[in-house]
Amino acid sequence: MIPFNIPPFVSECSDYVQQAIQNRKICGDGMFTKRCNAELEKMTGAQKALLTTSGTTALEMASILTDVQPGDEVIMPSYTFCSTANAFALRGATIVFVDVEPATMNMDPECVRAAITPKTKVIVPVHYAGVCCDMDALQAICDEYHLLMVEDAAQAVGSFYKGRPAGVMSDVGCFSFHETKNFSMGEGGAVVLRSPELMERAEIIREKGTDRSRFFRGQVDKYTWIDIGSSFLPSELNAAYLLAQLEQHQSITAARMARWVQYHAALADLEQQGHLRRMQVPADCEHNAHMYYIILNSLEERTALIDHLKSKEISAVFHYIPLHSCKAGIKYGRFHGEDRYTTDLSERLLRLPMYQSLTEEECARVIDEVHTFFSK
Repeated sequence: MIPFNIPPFVSECSDYVQQAIQNRKICGDGMFTKRCNAELEKMTGAQKALLTTSGTTALEMASILTDVQPGDEVIMPSYTFCSTANAFALRGATIVFVDVEPATMNMDPECVRAAITPKTKVIVPVHYAGVCCDMDALQAICDEYHLLMVEDAAQAVGSFYKGRPAGVMSDVGCFSFHETKNFSMGEGGAVVLRSPELMERAEIIREKGTDRSRFFRGQVDKYTWIDIGSSFLPSELNAAYLLAQLEQHQSITAARMARWVQYHAALADLEQQGHLRRMQVPADCEHNAHMYYIILNSLEERTALIDHLKSKEISAVFHYIPLHSCKAGIKYGRFHGEDRYTTDLSERLLRLPMYQSLTEEECARVIDEVHTFFSK
């Protein structure tokens, strides 16, 4: 069986978890959490990185940090996970969904511009498949209309746009370390910040609304409840598991990239024959090989290919149901403009197996079966 995903692992993961147990401190913000924060700051150049319990709670922290209030509007792609919308809907915002660019499945800046109203407060680009959005165009829109930007970089740890790391090109960046991501702690995430003005409040929100972090640094003689917040600190056990991977992030990325390149080269002939469209990466983006997807010619063909691969013990999966068509999306938001690409492409996109330990031989087997399907 070739699964769609196997969580990342290096031998030091076990060693570090054992050390965390022996340290007798397994709650949040211990040595391993701090070392993860430092590694993320080094990887991204962020002024501050703060580990969280999930990518979802990282987004929820971002919604608080950007002071989203009931009646505000937040623009994002419809083609994303529900957490992107939930974080702002929880604050009472109206979610405004827009269409994607067909080449990348990322939010179309021109659709964003058209969706802006006097109530718009935040835009949320989602770096789909680890390929960054057109951040220059989106930043220009934010500057023109005095908007805040939150990057949903859940899939983009280690990706770059014009040499700039994902997550630090906005007011708040959010990462995920779910088991399906390039680097995992089971459930986990992080907030990364470039603005000193947000750093102290981020620490407070993350510590249940208290200034506990300042207390442990000796900056106050006791800590108290001073703002809204929640328990966003992950366990030291989770942080220890993640740290080993962050320290070896280059070799993990290289292993994934080798399989991405293998897929891309071997499927070129099927694209030339018109059977599928391969994943596209703009020249100004350096992705992290988070996934490899193909676009089929129809929903029926995608379903048939999934079934064929399943019969050969290979798991390939589709992805998001567009949020604007979901029950909650209708309740908490609206789609602005024409849905030219989002729904159509969502019904034809197929993700092939991709993980750190996927071997060259296993990847070749997937490729062979895709070719076999189309040969019939």
